[in-house]
Amino acid sequence: MAINLLLNFLLFLLTAKTGFSAEISKFVQTGASVQLDLQTQPLDLDDITWKNEKTEKVFKYNYELKKIRPFPPYQDRIEFNESSFSLTMKNMQKTDSGLYTVTITGASSIDIVDVYRVSVIDAVEAPVLTVNSNSSDSCTVNFTCKTQDLIINSSYQINACSPEKVISQKNYTLILSLHCSEESIICNYSNPVSWKEDKIDKQLCVKNNVNEAQDAQLSLEWLGFLAAPILIGIILAVWFYRKRTGSRNEDD
Repeated sequence: MAINLLLNFLLFLLTAKTGFSAEISKFVQTGASVQLDLQTQPLDLDDITWKNEKTEKVFKYNYELKKIRPFPPYQDRIEFNESSFSLTMKNMQKTDSGLYTVTITGASSIDIVDVYRVSVIDAVEAPVLTVNSNSSDSCTVNFTCKTQDLIINSSYQINACSPEKVISQKNYTLILSLHCSEESIICNYSNPVSWKEDKIDKQLCVKNNVNEAQDAQLSLEWLGFLAAPILIGIILAVWFYRKRTGSRNEDD
């Protein structure tokens, strides 16, 4: 805390004599790389110096000599682009989180200072989607979408559900959301560097639909079974009627 206050005080003093840009947030997944760009391209350039919030040097570049100098513990995981002057730090760990400042010194009396707030965070774990109850008769499914920190309880009815979202600022921005379709329920969990999902890839009312189809087929079978004797009866009635009518005509 004391170091942060001291650094902020030094930056405040620095802004009185230098050009100073607002703090920029950068999120990076643990083990991944982060690229820090100059917000203002210098018109003239002598040196570019990067430091962390402990005021320790991270990297220095001398434009005239084209000399690149990374400092420990960054010397084996830094790339520098001499055209854009961007700095890339690789294999970032949580201990690398913090404030990074770059000072661009030129031939003029005004230096340029850019400030980055780098946050190294882990990827989210996959959420767990659990079906609590399933009623095929009413096509209703109660389910839970859950992570270690967040939870959503909802219902799926007639192949649909209302989209829902919960947000936590406990550890950066964690977002748990879900939506449904006729084919699936999808539960998505994300933070600024990653996202994962769990889903049920099937039509949840299939059983109900199958029963309806079976009932329809059974109805057709019964209709056919009943129609046959009725049709035979009609044919016999017509035959007897014609025969009787024919006999009367002969008698006349």
